[in-house]
Amino acid sequence: MYNPHRPQQPPGAPSRLGELLEQVKAEFDAATSARNNDYDHQLAGQLHEMELIKSKIYQLEQTHLAMKNKYEEELARLRHELEQRGGPAQGPHGGPNQPPPPAIGHGPANLFQGIMAGGQQGGPGLAPPPQDQHGQPGMPGHMQQAPPALSGPPGPPHNPFAYGGPQGGGPGAMNGYGGGPAGAPQPTASPGPKPPIGGPPRLPGGPATPQQRQVNPYPGSPAGMNSAGGMGGGGPGPGQIVPPRPTPPPNQNQQIAPDFQYTAAQLDQIGNQLSELEPDKLPPHLKRQGEDWHAVFNPRVHRRLDVDLVHNLAHQSVVCCVRFSHDGRFVATGCNRSAQIFDVNTGKQVCHLQDHNTTLDGDLYIRSVCFSPDGRYLATGAEDKVIRVWDIAQKVIRYSFTGHEQDIYSLDFASDGRYIASGSGDRTIRLWDLQENQCMVTLAIEDGVTTVAMSPDGRYVAAGSLDKSVRIWDTQTAVLVERTEGEQGHKDSVYSVAFSPQGNHLVSGSLDKTIRMWKLNSGGYGRMAGTKSGECVRTFEGHKDFVLSVALTPDNGWVMSGSKDRGVQFWDPETGHAQLMLQGHKNSVISVAPSPMGGLFATGSGDMKARIWRYSVYNGP
Repeated sequence: MYNPHRPQQPPGAPSRLGELLEQVKAEFDAATSARNNDYDHQLAGQLHEMELIKSKIYQLEQTHLAMKNKYEEELARLRHELEQRGGPAQGPHGGPNQPPPPAIGHGPANLFQGIMAGGQQGGPGLAPPPQDQHGQPGMPGHMQQAPPALSGPPGPPHNPFAYGGPQGGGPGAMNGYGGGPAGAPQPTASPGPKPPIGGPPRLPGGPATPQQRQVNPYPGSPAGMNSAGGMGGGGPGPGQIVPPRPTPPPNQNQQIAPDFQYTAAQLDQIGNQLSELEPDKLPPHLKRQGEDWHAVFNPRVHRRLDVDLVHNLAHQSVVCCVRFSHDGRFVATGCNRSAQIFDVNTGKQVCHLQDHNTTLDGDLYIRSVCFSPDGRYLATGAEDKVIRVWDIAQKVIRYSFTGHEQDIYSLDFASDGRYIASGSGDRTIRLWDLQENQCMVTLAIEDGVTTVAMSPDGRYVAAGSLDKSVRIWDTQTAVLVERTEGEQGHKDSVYSVAFSPQGNHLVSGSLDKTIRMWKLNSGGYGRMAGTKSGECVRTFEGHKDFVLSVALTPDNGWVMSGSKDRGVQFWDPETGHAQLMLQGHKNSVISVAPSPMGGLFATGSGDMKARIWRYSVYNGP
């Protein structure tokens, strides 16, 4: 039956629908495929970019490691070079915090003040103290335990450094120390008559006067040191060890890397500035290297010297001064609260001198030490304004001189052994008579006195001061006979003076970084009507910092100098040329002293060490 509401399907409709569905499916599949392909492409691109970034990061890391290794090698090289030049040895990240370098002050009231303390005072100072074996900063001297009193090795009773006899005498004569025997005359500062200070000349290394032969506190010992530093008088005595002689420097024909050599033009420009030379760039014949020291030789002059370290003498505080005995067998040092005496041959400490009766608290630095010509006594000058004259054999104070109003910075015995000259920040030079036990002469100037020296014949006393001058007085008349000043004079304070062995020249070292040699009117002062201005015959320039100590070798062949630049230099007095520069101390070289017998010299430094060195004629190419 026909139903009029039933829809009518046109012919071919199912096939048309299938086609549409297939078309939709095909478009969907195409879109899905395109989308997947685009995603895969993007993912692959991103993965590729990540691989590139990873590769770049790896390359940067390798470059960073290479640069780090390069800089660490360079830092290690520079650190080694700094140590070779005398700088502080620190780890790769530096040492612990150090106090600021102290200074030597200016002005009569605080001369040298602060050299061991912390504050800056505008003068030549010291670098931070060295570290101990654990890498920690060294303790201040007054906080360390003082070394005990040492006697000589066991032996017969004549040992001059053993305290022989019962403890007694004056107050404080405990353990070999004390203030002198009971009933010793007390010193007075009142000036008396001005007796002549004379006596036969006592040149370094020359024969002793009859008075000097009366007492020999070193029985059984050889006569002295020879020019090479060995013992004279038939060789070393029993139990003595002669330090080894230095080995010859390497042959100059030894092959070295050309990259580390100076050119001839560079060497020619150095001049006397030997501290500018880098040992690693020098050929072997122009340098000498030890375990912790090195010396460089002036390439512009003929090399005539060799140098070597003999003994390293450790102390518990800054070493302010060094001085040899007249026979060259012993060297004395001054530091905080004590003076020490060492055997030059063995390097062993044989005497420790300390006044336990002093009431001054804190640091008490011994600024100057000086042996009497016969070797019986050691005079010490200190910050407590007292001059102590020690009987070395008994280790007691035989004389004690007071009168200076400020620190005592310098002492020197007259050649006859009777008189001592002293210089102080109180602007005076004083002459003390051991026989009369009092001050005989007081010489006043306008500024603080830093250094004094007696002429070899004992006739004259020279003094350097903060006013840039060197003055010379006739000790018999107390008349000023010479003063260095003006155009030829120093441009800053004079810190050290020394007579030549013949007494006809004088050298001075100054804060102006120079050493000057002065020609003296030897023998003619008595005929002069007035003060003569000194004639500067040579100026030695080359130190990079303040010159703190000067001396002449006993043969008059070399001028020696120690400086705040940590170096010791030898100078030719005839030409003014530097022969060598020695770097071994890690702080200012405060004191230099040649042995009166020749061949050896000593240095004292702010690095808490004194050293004994040998110098000898160089026979190399």
